[in-house]
Amino acid sequence: MIKHKEQRINIKINNQITAKELRVIDEDGSNLGVLPLEKALQIAFSKNLDLIEIVPNALPPIARVISFDKFRYQKEKELKRQKIQSKVKELKYIQISGRSAQHDLLLKLKQLEKFVEKGHKVEVRLRLKGREKYNKDWAKQKLQEFIALVPENYQIIGEIKSDNKSLNIQIEKKR
Repeated sequence: MIKHKEQRINIKINNQITAKELRVIDEDGSNLGVLPLEKALQIAFSKNLDLIEIVPNALPPIARVISFDKFRYQKEKELKRQKIQSKVKELKYIQISGRSAQHDLLLKLKQLEKFVEKGHKVEVRLRLKGREKYNKDWAKQKLQEFIALVPENYQIIGEIKSDNKSLNIQIEKKR
């Protein structure tokens, strides 16, 4: 069973507000100026809306005349958007061999597409074993064959990087 933790938003509405004066913003976003609490509550109740303290630390505190349900919906939507944006896109690795057959490369390509569609950068590694380490031109050609299979809507980042045991290249989705 999955349990979601509810994130509490501590806000003061209507009679919970303790400040004597508030900077009041109307439901359409216009500034009504600094008003006493009683006057702000009268304005909110006359429109059948709530007075919600948005920025309690400001001098004077900022309050908005809006429906509490609408305000809560906007806050939840904003929190969800922030949560999605804060997800860290990590670097994924796909390892191929110089002796991989065409079908093996196609399987690795499908995996690369899955990673890239999720928004991750992918580093393709061509591992070199034994005598392959000394034949870098052949290894580059094999990596180029794999790169030729990559769809055009993906972008190759930088040049082929070479270290002692592998050739590497990074791929991501074009923006």
